[in-house]
Amino acid sequence: MTTASAGPMAFDFPDQFRFADSHEYVRPEAEFVRVGLSAYAVDQLGDIVFVDLPDVGSELSRGNSFGTVESVKAVEEMYAPITGEVLQRNEAVLANPEELQNDPHGEGWLLVIRPSVPPQIDELMDSVTYTAKVAAA
Repeated sequence: MTTASAGPMAFDFPDQFRFADSHEYVRPEAEFVRVGLSAYAVDQLGDIVFVDLPDVGSELSRGNSFGTVESVKAVEEMYAPITGEVLQRNEAVLANPEELQNDPHGEGWLLVIRPSVPPQIDELMDSVTYTAKVAAA
């Protein structure tokens, strides 16, 4: 676990996660990956009131929008950190967006994806690099 301080809050970023510049994370799980938003991104959004995710079976392309997250502050696009097929989406987060806010690195995950180009995972930031990025923000 790598910890970053951003203002008054400290964030823990699990070592097994990889992060995109746009703050989405990938957690490898055998031949699949779990995708979510980092605790830092969730904190910056504030109170989350709505999440929109793609349907199971959708094809995602790295860098392209795959949904939105709406807070009382703003509506933000989420971008695919890797290319792949959506195998599962977190229906609990769709029904109760506060799940994302309460546990972004655990129960608040967003999608399970089958990577089409697995080497893309290694191109994402590791937790140490991401921690430095967040600390500098």
